Amino acid sequence: MARATAKQQRAATTKDARVFPVIMAGGSGTRFWPLSRVARPKQFLPLATGRPLIVETLARLKGVAPPRQTFVVCGALHAPLVRKALPAVPKPNVLVEPQARNTAPAIALATAAVAHLDPRGVLVVLPSDQHVADVAAFQASVAEAVELARAGHIVTLGIHPTRPETGYGYIQVGEPLSGTARRVSRFAEKPDRPTAEQYLVSGEYLWNAGLFVFRADVMLEAFKHHMPALAAALEPIRAAWGTRRAERALARHFPDMPATSIDYGIAEKASNIAVVPSRCGWSDVGSFNALPEVRPTDESGNVAVGKDVFLIDAAGCVVVAKDRPIAVVGMKDVVVVDAGDAMLVLPKERSQDVRKVVEALKAKKRLSLL
Repeated sequence: MARATAKQQRAATTKDARVFPVIMAGGSGTRFWPLSRVARPKQFLPLATGRPLIVETLARLKGVAPPRQTFVVCGALHAPLVRKALPAVPKPNVLVEPQARNTAPAIALATAAVAHLDPRGVLVVLPSDQHVADVAAFQASVAEAVELARAGHIVTLGIHPTRPETGYGYIQVGEPLSGTARRVSRFAEKPDRPTAEQYLVSGEYLWNAGLFVFRADVMLEAFKHHMPALAAALEPIRAAWGTRRAERALARHFPDMPATSIDYGIAEKASNIAVVPSRCGWSDVGSFNALPEVRPTDESGNVAVGKDVFLIDAAGCVVVAKDRPIAVVGMKDVVVVDAGDAMLVLPKERSQDVRKVVEALKAKKRLSLL
């Protein structure tokens, strides 16, 4: 029998390459104050279900890859919370950033970890603080993205928009590839309302969910080509991986990486970007205003979390009670949140302004409430 050529061997190796999910858990989640705090940000809160968002994130990866092949990238402050919330993830797979440097350095760190195990391993990088209602549809989209990534594409998941949302980035789709996949024509920043309406009507745009799938070697090459300063800082970290020098190399060289997002650093520049459209009931759970999208509502559109919430002649309200009873009477479209040591009340339409409360607390040095 003739021996396989080097090209055939590489193709077989790529086809069998393992899948390594990477959960990004570095966010601060200030829009969910007073529930979220510096030491317990959004991803550790049970916002969509009775389980924290990060636990739900790992659960929906069942069937994609086992927990032993899953990595989590986070800061030192949150590493104990990650290990407690996700005990099935091996302790060495919790990658701790020396400092927050945006998503490109975080993904570079995870890529180095996977490349050490399998240079052609496929990373499925996803945020830890989102919600997916249709897990089967999500897994099918990821499976399609993995096959494209094995062929050398850098793939993102695009969500079919359901409204002219101004709080999300968009992806303009290009020519068809295999299956449902399309080439990416461009990434668009968060639009104003008229532009978002045009995007929705055109049918050419998808929401950018911030989820990327790629081979480790492909991303390392992309870093060298598009982000050489990051690649240069990553090289000594890669060289020391798995040795006693690893921790020292990480502390020394990670801060030299440009604090840039993967969208700006790679996705907007690379030519091999593809998108898989998905209808998986996705939500970024970006504010209290989003809870009716992911939580059951009563006949008046209210969301009530807690056993002692009383809603009388109220409609479209979001009420979260911790220990004390909360009664809301004759109100419409308000948010009321009791965290025990602090309370928040505001119109639902101003949910994004919660971060202004955090800024005010910082200005008054009320650090115990942050």
